[in-house]
Amino acid sequence: MPSPKQPPKWRQIADEVAAQIANGEYAPNDRLPSVQSQVAAGKGATATVHRAYQALEAEGIVRTVFGSGTIVLGPGDAPTTFLTGAARLDRLRRTGHPFTPGETYVNPRSVLRSCADEQIAELLNIELYDEVVVRSRTFVKNDRIMALALNIIHTRALGPLPELLDESPMPKFRHDLYAERTGMTITAGPEKSAARIASTQELADFNIDVAPDVDIPILVLRTVYSDDDGPLEVWEDVLRPGMWHTRS
Repeated sequence: MPSPKQPPKWRQIADEVAAQIANGEYAPNDRLPSVQSQVAAGKGATATVHRAYQALEAEGIVRTVFGSGTIVLGPGDAPTTFLTGAARLDRLRRTGHPFTPGETYVNPRSVLRSCADEQIAELLNIELYDEVVVRSRTFVKNDRIMALALNIIHTRALGPLPELLDESPMPKFRHDLYAERTGMTITAGPEKSAARIASTQELADFNIDVAPDVDIPILVLRTVYSDDDGPLEVWEDVLRPGMWHTRS
């Protein structure tokens, strides 16, 4: 009878550390041994130990803090929070500043592409595979990727806002420009959240390296914005594993 297949080395290390945390060898707020310390102790190669620590972080057991190492989380520790798209807009209206301290975005992109997502097509009241404008940004706080933000926009917005296909910042927030040029106000629907398993591409975007058979849950937030003629945009925030959202 063949012996059971052993999990990969990184998973063995992650499970060993998780067991040490569970039995109290490492308490909440304790710092785990550094990756190089684990390597020196013969646990595995640098990349293998690093991958194990990434898996523990993705599972919400530890948190890696720049300059402080990898810290054990306690059962009452609140997940890291993120200011969602709708909340950023609220803050922009109130203060003129859409970001929280230390936050910015990178990798702005704006493209015209076919909509292959049935839910998005239904939300925008378009046919599947109709073209949409997709604007994307990666939000970063203190050098850590926090969220993948998408705006999926009906192509009828291109008439008054041809700048949508330009990745550079607009002179003012695009909803204000749209209102000035069309006389129509854009209003937000309710913000809805749902948990699902992260895709391989999303994990790669977050620089989280785990085996394909490891399911990592993430939170996805969506808000539909409409004008007088119906749905105009779907805003979507995909939050880093282990994170929650805030409206403040």
